[in-house]
Amino acid sequence: MAAIDNLPPLREVIAEHGLSARKSLGQNFLLDLNLTAKIARQAGDLSNCDVLEIGPGPGGLTRGLLAEGARHVLAIEKDNRCIPALHEISRAYPERLTIVEGDALKVDPLALLNPPIRVAANLPYNVGTELLVRWLTPPDWPPFWSSLTLMFQKEVAERIVAQPGSKAYGRLAVLAQWRADAKIVINLPPEAFSPPPKVSSAVVHLNALTEPRFPAKADILSKTVAAAFNQRRKMLRAALKGLLPDIEDRLIAAGLKPTDRAEQVSLEGFCALAREIERG
Repeated sequence: MAAIDNLPPLREVIAEHGLSARKSLGQNFLLDLNLTAKIARQAGDLSNCDVLEIGPGPGGLTRGLLAEGARHVLAIEKDNRCIPALHEISRAYPERLTIVEGDALKVDPLALLNPPIRVAANLPYNVGTELLVRWLTPPDWPPFWSSLTLMFQKEVAERIVAQPGSKAYGRLAVLAQWRADAKIVINLPPEAFSPPPKVSSAVVHLNALTEPRFPAKADILSKTVAAAFNQRRKMLRAALKGLLPDIEDRLIAAGLKPTDRAEQVSLEGFCALAREIERG
């Protein structure tokens, strides 16, 4: 493996700092620096961007992002055991890496970032979906980020890019494709990680659209889609009956069949229904 910088291989870093991955933190470390650099390249041209990274661990992707020319990286890490290793990277890339020890679900990173901003992360499995939904559903759009390049379990990645009619199609697909172009750009086997997880992984790249594909209020769309897919085996009129007493009329007004199921409804159909529900 060719070195991407003058820092030690990740196996040495992990051994030196005693960084055994913790299941409680959803940790699985990528050890191949060529692979982390490849993931960094999927984020696009970073030379004029600040990059937000969540859960850097021992810093494999962090090093990839910096080696690929990121203007500045803000790394938020919950595991204090990893902080000394990240500071070693900071010293190798002076004034280009800021490290924040904290919970990504609680830290507001925007005061420490300058636009344009890209997000790139091997997300901890236990918070990945929640973070993605937050980034996709801010009250105002366009969001603070121009792109997201994120590692997920492959099953989650497939749900993000799924199309109507498939078993993977659900809330994540609707929310992601409503406001972004989403595609799987890299597939990774379990053995790419230490320790190897029981499932394969994939990197998803999402580019933010300047406007959502169809008009709808984010909170209403999110609530409607969640209700529809929480009972995906039921017909829409049954799954959504808790939203409005006249939901069957609203479904018809939106051009949907009350007897259809959620996985049969297109993104445009869900947005039309959200607008009908918004009328109260």
